[in-house]
Amino acid sequence: MKLKVYSADGTTSEEKDFATFPEFEGDKGLAALRQVVIAHQANARQGNACTKTRAEVAGSGKKLFRQKGSGTARQGTRRAPHQRHGGVAHGPKPRDYSQKINRKMKNLAFQRALFERASEGGISVIEAFEVKEPKTALFNKVLTAVLPKRGKTLIIDDSFENNAALAARNIDGVSLAEAGNLSTLDVVRYRTILVSAKGIETILARANGGE
Repeated sequence: MKLKVYSADGTTSEEKDFATFPEFEGDKGLAALRQVVIAHQANARQGNACTKTRAEVAGSGKKLFRQKGSGTARQGTRRAPHQRHGGVAHGPKPRDYSQKINRKMKNLAFQRALFERASEGGISVIEAFEVKEPKTALFNKVLTAVLPKRGKTLIIDDSFENNAALAARNIDGVSLAEAGNLSTLDVVRYRTILVSAKGIETILARANGGE
């Protein structure tokens, strides 16, 4: 897989072949990618939504009015679901939404996500994130040189220097992630990814090592 590699100041670039970059033919890994993304989203759910049934809601169980002669529909209790302030029928209760994904499927999905994003031209490499001072303008200048047209962008490094982290955190639409903590959902969520040379080495080692 060939990726564009930019200099630290973003002024020059060249295409470099990454031999260990995951490559796929056909639909292999797409089902795993879908399942892992769903699992990531499900695991982020708190599952603490709770409603009261008619048995739990406070209120009298007294019959509202007599059975016959009122000219309207018969009613038994104010706690019924169709009554105002009544219980909720089939409402949510606290539950665990988490899903377990085995290691092989997780790694396959990570590889496929990297392949899909790189195939679309969404992954670029920069030699290093070097900022002399923790100023947003300095980091933004490099980012604009590398990615003149960008939407939401994910910046990845093996470990961020203090100046680079401080300079990048206030740029609108830019998020930071360390290569060791990168998830499949991160790769899927951001269409534009800029990763350092050290960061791409860590990512490829993870992808090929199955960790």
